[in-house]
Amino acid sequence: MIQKEDIEKSYKQLQNEICTGLEQLDGNGRFEEDIWDRPEGGGGRSRTIANGELLEKGGVNFSAVHGDTPEKILKALNLDKADFFATGVSIVLHPTNPFVPIIHMNVRYFEMSNGVYWFGGGIDLTPHYINDDDARFFHQSLKSTCDRFDKSYYPKFKNWADDYFFIPHRNETRGIGGIFFDRLNGPETGSKESLLDFTLAVGRTFVPTYSELATRNRDKPFSDEDKKWQSLRRGRYVEFNLVHDKGTKFGLDTGGRTESILMSMPPIANWQYNHTPQEGSAESETLKKLRKGVNWIDD
Repeated sequence: MIQKEDIEKSYKQLQNEICTGLEQLDGNGRFEEDIWDRPEGGGGRSRTIANGELLEKGGVNFSAVHGDTPEKILKALNLDKADFFATGVSIVLHPTNPFVPIIHMNVRYFEMSNGVYWFGGGIDLTPHYINDDDARFFHQSLKSTCDRFDKSYYPKFKNWADDYFFIPHRNETRGIGGIFFDRLNGPETGSKESLLDFTLAVGRTFVPTYSELATRNRDKPFSDEDKKWQSLRRGRYVEFNLVHDKGTKFGLDTGGRTESILMSMPPIANWQYNHTPQEGSAESETLKKLRKGVNWIDD
């Protein structure tokens, strides 16, 4: 059976592949690497990019940490006391052009010394302006990857993403969703090897899918008003990540590296009191589509 060291090595290689692909896509920006150690056990490689031709700010982080499982995590996940090991890759990209969407991806593996283990992850898209054709392309790409492993994956994980990437205090989704999955383990969902292969396939869907979306939109002209709207939508992104995101909470609760955990924050965000876009505007139409249950793929 595949061991945790094999999974760690696979995710580390995935980080390398994604960083290479994103540097080629940006054309100018280069990742800076920060290697860190976790005093309680393990560490990681944080790679950040800033002020490129496409990306204003982004991060592609790898970590593999282990040690005593904090009581807060045991209670939150309803687990028996045992040591833990967790490894994964996490990505957030904030583009300069407001017509290029924010994107997030994460794949991860968690196990405990008592034999408990699972995989989790997903990809979701947060457009500042929702383009229906781009949304269809994005969801079709994810469905194609899911269908290679199990045709039940996409509809199940799409609904999961709709529920997870939701901002209750705003009554709106963070973006157009994508796929999200957690606690996948055998035998119901496949062997450990097949689940690793699935998460790696999700990871390798990231660069070609985002490259297409960026290429479609990166050269579109934009105004100061478009940039103001981008800052407001980035503010919503911050609200979700700091208030609701379980990955952020897990990282902080396990003594993770704060700088790496909060690399998902945009370089500039804004909050305007009671901002209401003009009816019929592109901004207003985007808000109308930030809801659960939208079927982006034609049946």
